[in-house]
Amino acid sequence: MNGIVPWSELCAVIELHYPKAGNGRPPIGLERMLRLYLVQHWFNLADEACEEALLDSTALCRFVGIDLGCEREPDGTTLLKFSRLLEDKKLGEALFAEVGRVLQARGLRVGSGTIADATIISAPSSTKHADKARNPEMHQTRKGQQWYFGMKLHIGVDSRSGLARSAVVTPANVHDKHPLPDLLHGQDWRMYGYSAYASQKALIASKAPQAKDFTNQRLRRGGEVDEVQRAKNRNKSKIRSRVEHVFGVVKPPRGFGKVRYRRLAKNPTRAFVALGLANIYLARGRLVG
Repeated sequence: MNGIVPWSELCAVIELHYPKAGNGRPPIGLERMLRLYLVQHWFNLADEACEEALLDSTALCRFVGIDLGCEREPDGTTLLKFSRLLEDKKLGEALFAEVGRVLQARGLRVGSGTIADATIISAPSSTKHADKARNPEMHQTRKGQQWYFGMKLHIGVDSRSGLARSAVVTPANVHDKHPLPDLLHGQDWRMYGYSAYASQKALIASKAPQAKDFTNQRLRRGGEVDEVQRAKNRNKSKIRSRVEHVFGVVKPPRGFGKVRYRRLAKNPTRAFVALGLANIYLARGRLVG
């Protein structure tokens, strides 16, 4: 990551909003704070835990650029203020878009198809706290025979490169089809998705008039399984499965299977940054080359 993350380009996105020297205590270097913020994402650390990790790990100090023999490490409060800066200025989405521009400049061309999918990010459903109620901004939904409580992360993935290029965060009870126009970029020729997006030609045409519907269709008609449609769905799923590679990087290893913040408005920044880092990881072979 030290060699493939575009540090200068990402710092340029934040630099306009970052505090300048001359007003009170000098701020910590921008790239150093960005490195510490990404370490927090990669290891799923809270603010104070990230501060303690620097004290325990020489490798992390070397990566962030801190010599504990000469200076103090940034504390948890400093990292919290940096996170709030990204949230208030909506810089998570800007960082995600900048990663996409860098990858396209390095030769990862955007294809003509989009794969849409959504995943549930769980939130605590317990009422054993002061409010005696669940988070009002999160909602529940049923998947199969099981109920889930939290929010949904809807993403649009390029069908050729397998990299995420759009995302929307909603409560869990919002149907997958509603954010679909926001996941398309308008120049799509094909639209892939599982059966929840079936028969949404009008919704697809509202954003991408030239896009053809390649979503998986339902198999059962009149109580019988349509074997021809099953074979077609199997061929479509060979391409549609690329969206799961992004979720496989974002959720289990990076700890994004659960929300970190109670407010729905605070979680998109973390989601966009996590998707940008996932794109860098998935394209690491091209970036290293």
